[in-house]
Amino acid sequence: MKASDFRFPRRRFAANGHLATESPMWQVPGAGWRVVLTLALIFGFSLAALSQESLPEQRVGTVKLQPEVVEAVNSGLAWLAKNQAEDGHWGSNHASADTALGLMAFLLQGHMSETGVYGRNIENAIAYLLNLGKKQQGYLGSPSNHAGMYEHGLAVLALSEAWGQSKNRKIGPALKKAVTITLRAQNPKGGWRYNPDPKDADMSMTGMHIVALNSAKEAGIYVPDATLVKAAKYVLSCQDETSGGFGYTSSGGPGFARTGAGVLSLILCGQRKHPSVKRGMMFLRAYPENKFKSAAGRLLYAQYYAIQCMYQSGNADFNSWYPKITSTLLSKQQSDGSWNMEEGASYSTPMAILIIGVPYRFLPIYQR
Repeated sequence: MKASDFRFPRRRFAANGHLATESPMWQVPGAGWRVVLTLALIFGFSLAALSQESLPEQRVGTVKLQPEVVEAVNSGLAWLAKNQAEDGHWGSNHASADTALGLMAFLLQGHMSETGVYGRNIENAIAYLLNLGKKQQGYLGSPSNHAGMYEHGLAVLALSEAWGQSKNRKIGPALKKAVTITLRAQNPKGGWRYNPDPKDADMSMTGMHIVALNSAKEAGIYVPDATLVKAAKYVLSCQDETSGGFGYTSSGGPGFARTGAGVLSLILCGQRKHPSVKRGMMFLRAYPENKFKSAAGRLLYAQYYAIQCMYQSGNADFNSWYPKITSTLLSKQQSDGSWNMEEGASYSTPMAILIIGVPYRFLPIYQR
């Protein structure tokens, strides 16, 4: 495998000084909101008035957001807004990760920073992550968490997704510092591990950083193509030749969640048609039906990747998969609007929203 085997967007500098792309326009900072603005002109809804009641109807292929899904997302966001700390964070042990996920949950439904019903919640979450990075010279993981690089990756992803529509000028410089830390933490094999020290790697951590780096790249942050080529090589080394699933490391057995992370990583690295992607998708489809019920106790984590794989695969896979996982998650929502399935409600609630809310398509990383 060589660098020319991978397809990345060509880069150019936009008028605002950001490093833009010549890819689809949702990959340019702020362009996703130009799409929404165009829709506003066509369908006659007001961006300034975006709220739970006025958000436009969304579709993915033939899947339409059902009223019960909209209601579930609305009540989940209301719970998040009510339970956000004064300094903008959610959670305790994994505050950086939970805050990043909470931020993306609001952005997923099309809410904008500084305006609308949740504008202040969005800005407070952004401020918390920026303050964390300022204190830690760009590092966005919780300092006491041994899995800090996973939190760092989620925070990079969230800030990258927020940058295009926020007026906060501090996001760009903070992202550049955070991405620099990620680039330096890549180990010689091409992967990442729990700490920003390039000594080891695993599929779970590597998948998170590939997603985050692709989001940052689409937002205009410089990410060397060679970094992603090297990362994809590591991902390929983790695939089990017999089953097509991906292991935790190159010598580990295949697992459902890790296969979702591996497949999505390769797709984002331009390898949608690679044989390993096809074999990984076959593994996901053929996995026992408990993948929609428990997934070995990591349902949300596993389905966070799997649902994106199915969406990227096309309408047939997504339309078959989405109703099943949505049915499970709707049945597990609590009366106060939260979910509390894994790692506490501050983690479970935004994760559930990100899974059942894929049809909203306002997050650039969820675009095909």
